[in-house]
Amino acid sequence: MLTALTLAVLQLGLGIYVRNVVHDAAVEGAYHAALADTSLRDGVDRTSQIVTRTVGAAYAGDIAVAETSALGYPAVEVTVRAPLPVIGLLGLPGAMEVSAHAPVESFD
Repeated sequence: MLTALTLAVLQLGLGIYVRNVVHDAAVEGAYHAALADTSLRDGVDRTSQIVTRTVGAAYAGDIAVAETSALGYPAVEVTVRAPLPVIGLLGLPGAMEVSAHAPVESFD
């Protein structure tokens, strides 16, 4: 019983770690895409590189980027849909979705 409880706590910790890594990668990708001299595709590439290096390519398969003004100013939104780790890094595909925003920079 104690072993099962310990493994469950470790799995919960891994799930939280993966979620935080994917979210931080989305934030980094959004800020990179929002730079005045980069494109939206550069933000997707940056996010994909970070996620692939840290938790694996399976978590970097579905990354979307868009320009939005939902927050009252021009912004870039990066959304990552990734598996939710249930047993180790194996998990439910597309069960976890995180998004990040960054204000768009300009040369004006």
